[in-house]
Amino acid sequence: MRRISLETLMSRHPDYAYTQQYEYVMCLLKKGKLKPVKSAGTNGRTPALCLSYWVQEEEDKSQKELEEELQFQLVPRISIAYYLSHLGEYQKDRPWVRMLNEYLKSNQELLKHPESMNERSFEIWNREKFLTREQGAKILKRCGMEPKDLNTYETAEPLAYYSHTRQVPQNILILENKDTFFSMRRYLLDGNIKIFGIEIGTLIYGGGKRIVKSFPEFGSSAEPYMQSEKNNILYFGDLDYEGIGIYESLIQQCQGRRKPIPFQEAYERMLRKAASAKELPKTKEQQNRNLTGVFFSHFSSDIVVQMQKILEKNQYIPQEILNLLDFG
Repeated sequence: MRRISLETLMSRHPDYAYTQQYEYVMCLLKKGKLKPVKSAGTNGRTPALCLSYWVQEEEDKSQKELEEELQFQLVPRISIAYYLSHLGEYQKDRPWVRMLNEYLKSNQELLKHPESMNERSFEIWNREKFLTREQGAKILKRCGMEPKDLNTYETAEPLAYYSHTRQVPQNILILENKDTFFSMRRYLLDGNIKIFGIEIGTLIYGGGKRIVKSFPEFGSSAEPYMQSEKNNILYFGDLDYEGIGIYESLIQQCQGRRKPIPFQEAYERMLRKAASAKELPKTKEQQNRNLTGVFFSHFSSDIVVQMQKILEKNQYIPQEILNLLDFG
C-alpha cells in the first residue's frame, strides 16, 4: 500500500464540486481501494474527509507477465538485461520505467532539443527532482541509460559579481567567502581601486566549492569584457586544505582557457597578520588533505614553508582575518 493525500485524490477530478469529490472518495472507500490514515486529521469541511489515505496497490503481476512485458512492450532503447534477472526490482520500478518507455515511444523528437535535468525530469516523470534527488538516476542506470542520453545539461549557480570597471585588460578576483566579497566591494565603492597594491576591476563571489561547478559557464554567461584573454584572474580563499583544494579543482576546469592564479599579496598579508594572532582555529577533520602542490608553486619557498607549518599544526587562516583596514 502507498500513501496519498486528499489533495492529490481531488486533483484527479478538478471540475467536480465538493459534494461530487466527497462521493468519489466515499465510493473508493466502499470498494476497499482506499483506507483512511486517521492520524492525519480531517479537512474541516462538511461533510468531512480525511486528509490522507492508504491506496491499495494493484496485485503483483506474475513473473511470466513481467518477462513478456519487458521483452515485447519496451522500446529497444531501454535495456532489459538488469530487470530480466531482477523481476522483483522491476515490479517496484515498473511505474517509472513505463513512464520513460511511453516518453521514448511518443516524444522522441523532444530529445533533439537540450533541456536542464529538472526540466526533462518533469517532462518524463512529472517530478522535477526525480533525476537529481530521487531514484531517477538509479532507474536510468538499470535501463542501460545515462542522463546525457536524454540530452540534458546540469545547471550551475549563477556567478555573483561586482564590476568596478569594464575596462580591458583588468584583474578579476574570485573570492571564496561572502564576508570578504562584501568587504572588498565596499572598499572599492568607497573610491579605492587597489587592494593590497593591486588594481582590481571585478570581484566574483565563489561561494566555496560552488565556484568549481559555476566556473565552466564563465565563458558563456559572463559579460564580454570579463571573458577577454587579456584579463588576469586571481583567486583568494581560506588558507586551509579545503580552500587550497577549491583552487586546485578550479584550475582543472579551465581547459583551453586562462587559469586563475592565487592572489599572492592577499595570502602573504594573511600570514603576516596571523603571526601576531594569539591562536589560530583548528582545521576540520573531514577536509581532503590530498593536494597536488600547484597552489604552492606560485609562492616563494619561504612563504610555502610558513603555509605548510600552519597546515601541519592542523590550523588554518580564514579569509576573515583581513578586513577593510587591511586592504590598503
